[in-house]
Amino acid sequence: MAALGPVLTGMIIGLSVAAPVGPIGILCIQRTLGRGWGSGLASGLGAASADATYGAVAAFGLTVVSAPLVSEKGWIKLIGGAFLVLLGLRTALAKRVPPERPAALSSPGARASDYASTFALTLANPMTIVFFTAVFTALGLAGTGGGGGGEQGGGALASSAALVLGLFLGSSLWWVVLCSAASAFRARLDPGRLLWLDRLSGAVIVSFGAFALASSAVLLPP
Repeated sequence: MAALGPVLTGMIIGLSVAAPVGPIGILCIQRTLGRGWGSGLASGLGAASADATYGAVAAFGLTVVSAPLVSEKGWIKLIGGAFLVLLGLRTALAKRVPPERPAALSSPGARASDYASTFALTLANPMTIVFFTAVFTALGLAGTGGGGGGEQGGGALASSAALVLGLFLGSSLWWVVLCSAASAFRARLDPGRLLWLDRLSGAVIVSFGAFALASSAVLLPP
């Protein structure tokens, strides 16, 4: 029961991070509508895993990891923006094959690709570490696993681990809800509408990528 507090706190933080609409959310909806619930959920879990990774860096006070990422945020954002543009173009220009989906779209390899792409995209925003550090500091939780000895150190490690677990669960819960809602809506769409949704989703993702590329130019050294 002692870990229940950090787990619930982490879940709330995870939900708050995952819920705002962004390129990952649009991508998960598009993949759910186009490929099914499993594809959308795999994509969402990739984002949740990346959030938990950055959450662990902040919770355990791993400045040896966070400092280089934040210092090179301009280059990382540039790479992430380019990836978003390419992914958006691929989404917008892809040909739909209705009504039956090829088996390859539901294969373990396809799910792994869906997971890996959103994991990489979410990691391409190292400012997430700054957000988690600020929130954890305000709650008195930042870096609690970074030191200490004996029972106190073990308790701090357990608290940080519970916090990161809760963050992953909260973020994952959001993606389960979002993908389930999109999956329920999917049956109402004919192939023609799904095709136009692909085009629209791709265009929005490209715009997010273009914004990331533009903003990365400000962060890069002269």
